[in-house]
Amino acid sequence: MAAKEWDNFGSVSSAMVLVNCFQLTYVVDALWNEASILTTMDITTDGFGFMLAFGDLAWVPFTYGMQARYLAHTQVQLSSVHIFAILAVKLLGFTIFRGANAQKNSFRTNPNDPALAHLKAMPTERGTKLLISGWWGMSRHINYLGDWTMSISWSLPCGFGHVVPWFYVIYFAVLLVHRESRDEACCRMKYGKDWDKYCAIVPYHIIPYVY
Repeated sequence: MAAKEWDNFGSVSSAMVLVNCFQLTYVVDALWNEASILTTMDITTDGFGFMLAFGDLAWVPFTYGMQARYLAHTQVQLSSVHIFAILAVKLLGFTIFRGANAQKNSFRTNPNDPALAHLKAMPTERGTKLLISGWWGMSRHINYLGDWTMSISWSLPCGFGHVVPWFYVIYFAVLLVHRESRDEACCRMKYGKDWDKYCAIVPYHIIPYVY
């Protein structure tokens, strides 16, 4: 898409550079932390089927590329202030996303790790524990907040001239809320009364003090 923008306008905009760098960071981070994917809901609960096959091969490439495609045909000028603000949103989202996921994966793979000694956990009748402090004391799916915040940073370079580059943000919000509800249902069946106790300690679903 950057090459197409160059072909159309004779230059590559800062907006296009931001979008490409953000998405490259997302891909590299996923590959670098590939082992942690094994503890996610996609693997432990959903399994491989139509949803993941269609999503990974068709839906994801289509929706994740909309911002760059939009910029390839639409000129958007960003000031230094705009660039700094967009970078701040991206950094905030990535910090929440990576910090929460790393903490969860470390706890799941080795809950007795001394590096996690400062975290509080609630024991359950199943013999496992649920984190109730750190990132996971803020909300029950705090990583979703980080992921969605990063999606906003992908669309911000496109401005607000059209809804198309914001489709991903809107769709992703719906997906995450639906995914959260499915996960909640599974956890309630899995933990029973312990889940009610956990929800009383960590009352927020995704966004602390909001939802």
